[in-house]
Amino acid sequence: MKTDAVAITAPRNRLADFVALTKPRLNSLVVVTTGVGYLAGRVEAFDPVVLVHTTIGAALVAGGAAALNQIAERDLDARMLRTRDRPIPAGRLQPTEAIWLAVLLAVAGLTQLAFGANVTAAIVALATLVSYAGIYTPMKRWTHWAVLVGAVPGALPVVIGWAAAGPLTAGAWALFALVFVWQLPHFLALTWLYRTDFARADLPLLSVSDPSGRRTARHLLVYTVILLPVSLTPAWFGLAGLGYAAGATMLTTGLLVLATRFATDRSTDRARMLFRATLLYLPLVWGLLLVDATG
Repeated sequence: MKTDAVAITAPRNRLADFVALTKPRLNSLVVVTTGVGYLAGRVEAFDPVVLVHTTIGAALVAGGAAALNQIAERDLDARMLRTRDRPIPAGRLQPTEAIWLAVLLAVAGLTQLAFGANVTAAIVALATLVSYAGIYTPMKRWTHWAVLVGAVPGALPVVIGWAAAGPLTAGAWALFALVFVWQLPHFLALTWLYRTDFARADLPLLSVSDPSGRRTARHLLVYTVILLPVSLTPAWFGLAGLGYAAGATMLTTGLLVLATRFATDRSTDRARMLFRATLLYLPLVWGLLLVDATG
């Protein structure tokens, strides 16, 4: 009976490992952000078929990029407590298997975007894949400024969605800028929470090279201050109105208060509070944008 149970559950566990390579929790944000880009950028009537093709295609490309990232960083992941149980460093999957999955997902996603949406959306998705897996991933090993490069592919999904809906205009880049800047305090708060783990991997992050946290706090404050005007750009470009502007201002001010509290007391608890607030921030901003744009 025991042997039979192992035989039945092993394929399921293996499937779960392949799914884990795609970073599904992070990928869910890609899907939502891509969808928001489509809804905000459409110039014609809403087409649910195009939306489905666009979000699934973007998710497939993002999954392929995540798999390539885990292949390239398997040595780093093996050193960190939070990542050492990932499928490749734990030895449950081989890098060659992951490569095949990554290529399959990326090709399938780009194809779906090209034929289910349009070529422009596929080109933006390809730029996302290359900048994340080919530039940001290796750059993380030698400079903390990689966070700025990494924020580019993180912000491009909203442009993928917009491109699928119509021509790329200033509004698309306003949404791109919002997501780009939002990622910076979000990532810095995360790196402070796991600074000991990142130190095990010898990653040159600010939280590792700056034990006091002073530089981390300064960067965090600067980025959050920049987010205040950037969060209002959708209203400036006519994507939403005063309701959005007021809500976005309040939300960003809340982040700034939490960032200031962290700067005065660089504790793990305050970093965690800020990190959780950034997780709530983007969905709330998207909700305000869509409600104000359609209300």
